[in-house]
Amino acid sequence: MTADQDGPHPPQRLGLLLAWHGSVTQTRMKQAFGTAGLSPRHAMTLMNLEGGPISQRELAERLEVDPSVLVGILNDLEGDGLAERRRDTADRRRHNVALTSAGSAVLDTTNAALDEVERGLFGDLSPGDRTVLRDLLGRIDTRAEDFDCQE
Repeated sequence: MTADQDGPHPPQRLGLLLAWHGSVTQTRMKQAFGTAGLSPRHAMTLMNLEGGPISQRELAERLEVDPSVLVGILNDLEGDGLAERRRDTADRRRHNVALTSAGSAVLDTTNAALDEVERGLFGDLSPGDRTVLRDLLGRIDTRAEDFDCQE
């Protein structure tokens, strides 16, 4: 009798498969971030600034972090000369955050390393397969509050 992969207790449980592949992916991604000396949180922050300056509040919402956590991240990035906060000329109570030229260069290095990681991970998938994978992953019931960054 063979085990049914979709039975009540399949030997290749989807959660375990996803956790394994997620752990390997996370390790490779952290190594890629490290090529530019960034942590995942710092890299994600820079990636969200790539499209141009945005308000600090909007950035916290995009990253799904508490504004107080974002302040610490931005302090680090500003200290390294990778991002800067400026008062909004239209509303002096608001700060806008932007990449610096050094931040853009570090982000270019990071993106090149991440491209290499993704080519290795997903090289055997067609563009259509990658689209389907993104869709399927988007439908998994996960929440930001369940995430433990462990940085």
